Amino acid sequence: MATQDLTAAKFEETIADNDIVLVDFWASWCGPCRSFAPTFASVSEKHPDVVFAKVDTEAEQQLAAAAQIRSIPTLMAFKKGTLVFNQAGALPAAALENLVQQVKELDVEAALAEQAAAGKPDQV
Repeated sequence: MATQDLTAAKFEETIADNDIVLVDFWASWCGPCRSFAPTFASVSEKHPDVVFAKVDTEAEQQLAAAAQIRSIPTLMAFKKGTLVFNQAGALPAAALENLVQQVKELDVEAALAEQAAAGKPDQV
């Protein structure tokens, strides 16, 4: 599956309606963002069961602000509607592939239960 552009209007729906969603927050003027784009697209082709989405922070400034984007590129991963990864910086292909595998293997419910028991609800 190729990457898809994500807007504020579709953000919540996309996160809620898909099991795993990786979101790349980027801008056209950002060199590291442009360098990361082919890696993101290449890994997306290997995982048709995962939604790979891109948010143009220039076009979607309110969404970027709501997501508290401070640096780009920023990559977020959601599983079953829960944010499970949030990191600024471009990842090499092997690291992105590893991240996808870790997210696929993550038991979100168990992680949330563990966090709740530790007094940190809704953080994985």
